[in-house]
Amino acid sequence: MNLRETKSIFTLAVPLVIGQLGQMLLGVVDTIMVGKVGVLDLAALSFANSLWIVPFVFGIGVLTCVSIHTSSARGKGETAFARNVCRNGLYLGALIGLVMFLLSMLAFPFLDQLKQPPEVVARSEIYYLIIMLSLIPCIMSLALKNHADALDRPWPAFWIFMAGVGLNILLNAALIFGLWGFPELGLEGAGISTFVARIFIVIGMIWWFSKDRSLSDWIPEHWLKKPDWKEIASLLKLGFPAGLQTLAEVSTFAAAGLMIGVFGAEALAAHQIALQSSGMAFMIPLGISMALTVRMGETGNDTQRQRSIVTTGWVLTLISSCTTAAIFIFAGTTIANWFIDNSGIVSLAASLLIVSGVFQIVDGLQVASTGLLRGLHDTRTPANIAILSYWVVGIPSGYLYAHYFGLEARGIWWGLATGLGVASLFLSARVWKKTA
Repeated sequence: MNLRETKSIFTLAVPLVIGQLGQMLLGVVDTIMVGKVGVLDLAALSFANSLWIVPFVFGIGVLTCVSIHTSSARGKGETAFARNVCRNGLYLGALIGLVMFLLSMLAFPFLDQLKQPPEVVARSEIYYLIIMLSLIPCIMSLALKNHADALDRPWPAFWIFMAGVGLNILLNAALIFGLWGFPELGLEGAGISTFVARIFIVIGMIWWFSKDRSLSDWIPEHWLKKPDWKEIASLLKLGFPAGLQTLAEVSTFAAAGLMIGVFGAEALAAHQIALQSSGMAFMIPLGISMALTVRMGETGNDTQRQRSIVTTGWVLTLISSCTTAAIFIFAGTTIANWFIDNSGIVSLAASLLIVSGVFQIVDGLQVASTGLLRGLHDTRTPANIAILSYWVVGIPSGYLYAHYFGLEARGIWWGLATGLGVASLFLSARVWKKTA
């Protein structure tokens, strides 16, 4: 573990981690506040979010291309290229968000075919449409944030995202519970609040870019200039395999939500609590992974520094993952009680968090290794590893544990842990080989 690399990675990772936590806080705030309305609304939110998370994380993966290209441009002092990446990355984010929303509209008539409790599906319909529409500003904001992060300016982006969280809390209070003379909309109010907050974040990011004179050489002079389709294709060529990799992982969690839904609304609500908690914890190794991508991208062909970054990144990730694992294992009941006042759901959610504590470690290692490989522009093989690990190993083993070993919801989560363990092993081995 290299002290200089530790400081370099840590300095960049801290605001990235906090920024990613800010992203997740929108969902956590919705979960906590909707949980006060009732079990049915919480289960409906869980069902809709288990579908929403799939295109969202796909967008996260694809738009890592902005970080990679911008960090490369910054290292070479190519300001014109960086401006082009920022503008076309924003167009790419809008395009991905729009396509994902249209696909979700096509899927809407078939939601009742997913073998979920009928009352949960019926309750989720309007919220589902609103939250899917919010993908457009949400993914656009990711492109802008990645550009800022690669320029080593993550803190202003963090504060803008946190302002969006604050706005979401205020709007939730107004529209979920009908405070201050607003209509009491319940679950649908949470969807509207999140949509408005995500639009606010995009506007805030563009406003900051335009006003910060120190960034004038690195941001577009004209935001609405015609898209450069060659640059968008170049970004997509690099980012699409990364998107497939993140999609392979998150779609297993979405599938897990659907598989757990057959055990009833309470099991689905417990799954949502455990998923939100795990998602918050995952933002720490994800932020470290994003920092590793940037730092690895700066190394060129310096294999000695690459190997130093690898070992340092792994140690930092293990420290954070083991810490969150201990919290989940020993304080799972306390965490679950923050979300809902229902002893049965709290007990089940706490048992799921114990399993989550185990896979925090392997999940952290696989995402750190993924970030390192992306910094080396290696995205295709990691995507193949992820697809095989999660879908050929993880989901089938989860079904086996749940239905043949009688573990039900816990069995599905043990299957997820198995798939993540396999991915961690193969991705880590590939990083070590690539930096030999």
